[in-house]
Amino acid sequence: MTANWADFAAAEPQLAATVEERFGAFTHHVLVTLRADGSPRTSGLEVDFRRGELWLGMMHGSLKARDLHRDPRFALQANPGEGTGMGGGDVRISGRAYEVPDGPDKTAYTEEVEPPQPFHLFRTELTEVVRTSVEDEKYLVVQVWKPGEPLRVIKRT
Repeated sequence: MTANWADFAAAEPQLAATVEERFGAFTHHVLVTLRADGSPRTSGLEVDFRRGELWLGMMHGSLKARDLHRDPRFALQANPGEGTGMGGGDVRISGRAYEVPDGPDKTAYTEEVEPPQPFHLFRTELTEVVRTSVEDEKYLVVQVWKPGEPLRVIKRT
C-alpha cells in the first residue's frame, strides 16, 4: 500500500508538519536509489513539497534518475544539520518515485519552481515515514507511519 504526501498529511498532520520543517531547514538532503547491480547509491538532492505531493527534481540524465527509471524504490534522509544535536529529530521517507511526463503537471511545476532545463521530475508514493528524536534528554522516540496503519511510537531509554 502506498500514499502520496497529501494522504500522509491528512492521516498524521503533526508528524507531516515536523517532517516538512526538517526538510525545509536545509536545502540539500540524501537520496538513496538502487544501482543496476542492486547496491545502494547515495546522492545529494533538493526536495519540494507542493500541491499535496513530495517532488524529486534532478538533472537530466543523472545516475539517480536512471536508477529510478529502472527501479522506483528510494529512501530519502533529511539533512541532520551541523554538529551532533538532533534538532527536530532525524527524518526519513521511503517509497517509490515515478517520473512525471511532459504535460500539465510538469508544466505547472516548471512555472512555479523554474528549475534548470532540461530536468527530470518525479512524483513520490510513500511506503514509510520515520522520525527519530530525543525526548526529555532521556528517551529515544521512534515514530513510524505506513499507509493504512496507525502511527506506531516506540520509546527507548
